[in-house]
Amino acid sequence: MTELDVRPTDLIRAAGCVLWRGDETNPEVALVHRPRYDDWSFPKGKLKLGEHVIAGALREVVEETGMSALLGRALPPVHYFKGGRLKRVDYWAARALAGPGFEVSDEVDQVTWLPVDEARRRLTYEWDAGLLRGLLAAPLATTPLIFVRHGLAGSRQEWTGDDDERPLDATGALQAAELARVLIGYRPAVLISSPSRRCVRTLAPYAEQAGPAIREERLLTETDYDPEASLDLVTRVLDAGAPAAICSHGKVLPELIGNLCGRRYAGPAGDTQLPKGALAVLHHADGRIYSVERYTI
Repeated sequence: MTELDVRPTDLIRAAGCVLWRGDETNPEVALVHRPRYDDWSFPKGKLKLGEHVIAGALREVVEETGMSALLGRALPPVHYFKGGRLKRVDYWAARALAGPGFEVSDEVDQVTWLPVDEARRRLTYEWDAGLLRGLLAAPLATTPLIFVRHGLAGSRQEWTGDDDERPLDATGALQAAELARVLIGYRPAVLISSPSRRCVRTLAPYAEQAGPAIREERLLTETDYDPEASLDLVTRVLDAGAPAAICSHGKVLPELIGNLCGRRYAGPAGDTQLPKGALAVLHHADGRIYSVERYTI
């Protein structure tokens, strides 16, 4: 499982996408020209203070290309020194979607779409050319299956009512709002949740923004979780082929994710434990999982 740190620290943090369009067997990718440096590179930019790395990547794509991005697999991050400080740029393969349209700015004055081989020759920096190898290392048109652990919900010991009614606390509500900004990059059309209030409310901001109804499933609760039946449930969701997000509990998700990876993923699932509010993104195509990524909120 790939895990990315998602907050700026002393390290300079930036994010962007290798944006592609057309036939996934022979795609074109977007390059941007920056007049200040007279270079050609992929759309990217520095994170704002406190900005989630995924939200930053989505924002930079819109600002620099005028397109929206539908996120696919995470690509290997790029590291280099800038002004004596180490800089890390996280990238995703991303299908280009219609956006507000490109506008010339001081930062980017041209956007061009090129076949991969031509793009490799046009790129200014060798580390950017390396991203194209990662782009083509697995299918481009993958579908996300996203597992979300509910946000913070106060103390279980201090709650005196039915535990399924325990709500998100103030921090958990902020996590749910941030999660909505992250999920928009994947556009899940299917939302499934444990009926527990804290799980449903974790998905609610995205559902209210994007429109899908939240389906409640008792097999995702701590009390009704069943290893085989719950695994069959999420396997059917994967096989249905629609982008989906599933919200459940810390006592359910590690085994559920691990068992699903055991069925459909050739690589190691890694640490399947998720902090509250975190998500695991499983990218799949034709019934096979090709990457497993973990992000905190």
